[in-house]
Amino acid sequence: MPRVRLEDNARGAKARRRTGLTEAQSVAAPLFACYNRSVIIDFHTHAFSPKIIANRDRYVAADPCFATLYNNPKAKLTTADQLIAEMDRCGIDKSVVLNIGWSSHELCVESNDYILASATKYPERIIPFIAVQPVASQKALNEIERCVQAGAKGVGEIRPDVQGLNLDDQTIMSPMIESLVSNKLILLSHVDEPVGHHYPGKGKATPSSFYSFIQSYPDLKLVLAHWGGGLPFYSLMPEVRKAFYNVWFDSAASPFLYLPPVYKRVAELSGVDKILFGSDFPLLSPRRGLDELVSSGLAGTDMSKITGGNAASLLELGHD
Repeated sequence: MPRVRLEDNARGAKARRRTGLTEAQSVAAPLFACYNRSVIIDFHTHAFSPKIIANRDRYVAADPCFATLYNNPKAKLTTADQLIAEMDRCGIDKSVVLNIGWSSHELCVESNDYILASATKYPERIIPFIAVQPVASQKALNEIERCVQAGAKGVGEIRPDVQGLNLDDQTIMSPMIESLVSNKLILLSHVDEPVGHHYPGKGKATPSSFYSFIQSYPDLKLVLAHWGGGLPFYSLMPEVRKAFYNVWFDSAASPFLYLPPVYKRVAELSGVDKILFGSDFPLLSPRRGLDELVSSGLAGTDMSKITGGNAASLLELGHD
């Protein structure tokens, strides 16, 4: 499938107007030929403030989650401006910008401020998710309320094992979940595969720790990252499929984890409506994930749902 280059001349601009694509979207024209759609949403990206990037070693020493992910100097850290540049390069219209599972309440607040400010700077491009440390109790609840007022659409990416969270501890988890549900926020959690190769960031938050959590909070809209650590493969069990009523799975870092047929398999098992395209940028470029999706053999209408339709519905875009 040939690449389509952005045209800077009048003929290129006229062609874009004729097709209805924005300039950024014309980069992804081969994808649109398959999807027959007009928006692509990346549901799993990360961005950090210049302060955090410039002081990597200090934050590595201060926080176990940040250290797990970014202790290696080769691990990429990018700002929101750099994310926007990559979105333009790859034809991504909107990105969910996730925080990480900071252990301290203060670091949650600091990093939330940057993500929320970035969403204010790029209101049509960035959808902000924020971090909380549930063990901070009332402080965490207050932070959720503060961030909702500033435009937050969800909480995540939480890291239960790294943050010291027992998902079955209702004393800690229930107040936060009640706040999320009442504020119509989405929760996104990292999930690890219980088998397979090791990689930086792989922990102990495996599918078995999430099933009872899902059952305990059926009204919570929950996104399980990285294909839910394989959890959707249990959808052939009727009771499990029923429990997934408010659960979605993103494809973040999929090229590092699974072969391209994973898209078809999860679509068959859990339903294509449950899949959200996510790149895990800057770990991977959105382009690599989109290329893999195209190679999966899914029908164009199904790819359309995965690359934006499902996310738009979940986020209730256009319903504000």
